[in-house]
Amino acid sequence: MRNVGLINQADNISHMLTLTAVIHKEEDMYVADCPEIGTASQGRTIEEAVANLKEATELYLEDFPLESSARSIITTFEVTEVAKT
Repeated sequence: MRNVGLINQADNISHMLTLTAVIHKEEDMYVADCPEIGTASQGRTIEEAVANLKEATELYLEDFPLESSARSIITTFEVTEVAKT
């Protein structure tokens, strides 16, 4: 989970959001996704991927601010994987 600082330009109100970074490796790069917002980025290291994701998310939220009541619910679920024989 990463904190993203937000500033409402119209009201000059700032608050922090705690968001999730889901990271996976693709060849020689790390890809970071934020499931709550739908943003993604990449980097050569995990730290770079997360830093790039934070920047991408902040830029996205400048153009598409969250509604105050728009809270995502994150849960887990299980599936059965069938092994091929």
